[in-house]
Amino acid sequence: MTNLGDLEVFVRVAACNSMSVAARDLGLSPAVVSKRIKRLEDRLGTRLLQRTTRQIALTEAGQGFFNRVQSILTGIEEAETFVSGRSAAIQGTLKISASTSFGRMHVAPHLRAFMETYPDLTVQLELSDAFTDIVGGGYDLAIRIADLTDSTLVARRLAPVRRILCASSDYIERHGMPATLDELKNHACLPAHNHDSWRLVGPDGPVTLRPVGRLVTNSSEVIREAVIGGLGIALRSTWDIGEELKSGRILRVLPNYESARGVSLSAVYPSREFLPAKVRLFIDYLAALYGPVPYWDQ
Repeated sequence: MTNLGDLEVFVRVAACNSMSVAARDLGLSPAVVSKRIKRLEDRLGTRLLQRTTRQIALTEAGQGFFNRVQSILTGIEEAETFVSGRSAAIQGTLKISASTSFGRMHVAPHLRAFMETYPDLTVQLELSDAFTDIVGGGYDLAIRIADLTDSTLVARRLAPVRRILCASSDYIERHGMPATLDELKNHACLPAHNHDSWRLVGPDGPVTLRPVGRLVTNSSEVIREAVIGGLGIALRSTWDIGEELKSGRILRVLPNYESARGVSLSAVYPSREFLPAKVRLFIDYLAALYGPVPYWDQ
């Protein structure tokens, strides 16, 4: 039977695309890593890695082997976790990246329960609206709101993201409720902080609008406060204004129109990395917390 340690060495080398980096991560010498990879290849009777002076790449057989071995190692860890119930073994640091607004509103308030369950675990939550390099930044995972269909990262969908047109009740009282898209021309509209167009789907199919307004900012939170403050109509995510919608402070505008689908809230992590138990447990925690119909949409 193949040595389990050799499989772990192979997965780490494939993940890093480097024997020297894998050796450092595993606390082994490059020579030992190379020897164990060769032993595995000799046992299987096939080359798993294509070595050049500049890089290491998986062969076709190696890629197929990697996909299957990675699943096996994950299953072994899950089985061990289930049998031992080792919450005390969940320790170290969990480094998370999230967007500024979402992280502040929907991640930070829920950390207490998770951290009380795993008292030996330290959470490092970093908030930024920049597109974080997960691998380069050493993050265990990122919470992202994006279309990840072309991403090279592994993504687990946590919740749908809905964006709707809205305005404060005060604004509507002063300016009236628009009845058609065409009537938006007579209203103050708040362009997105990233200058994106409004891509909507309505009764007649998709439509794209480019709002022009007197407020220009690079901050999504400024747009949020401007909507609440009665400056105009904006396209906002329901996770961002759920409480204000519930209280009636913000009203939905043109309810037959909503942002086009495709964007989701997801937990993402590098596809080349073996998923540690602490990461899987936190993702499971968020998935249960948000659910298929997140609390901000209820």
